[in-house]
Amino acid sequence: MDDIKLGVIESKFADIIWKHEPMTSRELVEKCADALEWKKSTTYTVLKKLCQRGIFQNQEGLVTSLISREEFYAMQSERFVEETFEGSLPAFLAAFTRRKSLSPAEIAEIRKMIGEYGEV
Repeated sequence: MDDIKLGVIESKFADIIWKHEPMTSRELVEKCADALEWKKSTTYTVLKKLCQRGIFQNQEGLVTSLISREEFYAMQSERFVEETFEGSLPAFLAAFTRRKSLSPAEIAEIRKMIGEYGEV
């Protein structure tokens, strides 16, 4: 599953499924027609592609995810840190905070996460 990536349009499509699942494939077609202005064939083509990649499944017309939105984006974040910062989260945070200051609430949240991680 390490090779799972989504383009911008695929991400919008995936978000529709994650937001409304479980949903019938017919409901998905309707939502994609409204949100993305897609035809039925486009929706089914993209759904099939993402099912083959192991992100979603369409069983007997019921569309559900095999990977949650949170899990998917966690995998993408891990990949980014691995590829860009040689796996170093401190290097990522140092680069990130060079251009963007962290708010006191963000600092508190990071400290809390570190504290909870240390307890495991």
